[in-house]
Amino acid sequence: MHTQIIQPVTLVLTILLISAAVLSAQDMKTIQLPEPQTEGGRPLMEVLKDRHSSRQYSSKELSLQTMSNLLWAAWGINRPESGKRTAPSAMNNQEIEVYVSTADGLYLYNAQAHTLELVMDQDIRAFTGGQAFVKDAPVNLIFVADYSKMGDTTEKQKIFYSAADTGFISQNVYLFCASEGLATVVRGWVDKSALEKKMGLPSNKIVILAQTVGYPGE
Repeated sequence: MHTQIIQPVTLVLTILLISAAVLSAQDMKTIQLPEPQTEGGRPLMEVLKDRHSSRQYSSKELSLQTMSNLLWAAWGINRPESGKRTAPSAMNNQEIEVYVSTADGLYLYNAQAHTLELVMDQDIRAFTGGQAFVKDAPVNLIFVADYSKMGDTTEKQKIFYSAADTGFISQNVYLFCASEGLATVVRGWVDKSALEKKMGLPSNKIVILAQTVGYPGE
């Protein structure tokens, strides 16, 4: 009788431990960003005056709060009732995905949950551009267009609209960086085929541009 009591209890404890381990692993794959700070910042005209591209970066990492503010400014939801974003998109397709490449791995920004979802725990920064600085800069954003979200538009329209929409997002990044004293540069020198393969993107998802963000280097 004593053995019959112990076995079910042992089984329950084992199940609980396995469940806890699974949940812990899942938590490690998702980073909940803090609420974005949507007040403050410098006046728009000053920010426009100071907006510029930089190619020298410190290796200092961005704080989680700065990352939260950056991603919300770039492509966050500013009208929760409709799910619309801080940047426009053609026919509100919202086809652009923002990936974040850091030393810790590659993440996908989930604007609805305001989280970073781990895609791979591998440093692929060197694949995000041909310039030497990209492999050491703390953050490289990768703008990816999901053509499956663009309906029955022509291939030419998909290329045009996704490029324009990426331009809106990257300019938001420029303005945020100018306001916060961060350095940034948007980059077209990317081996897109190699990067898409490294990221494991399906055929309907296309890399459009990449953009480096960090603290200014000396």
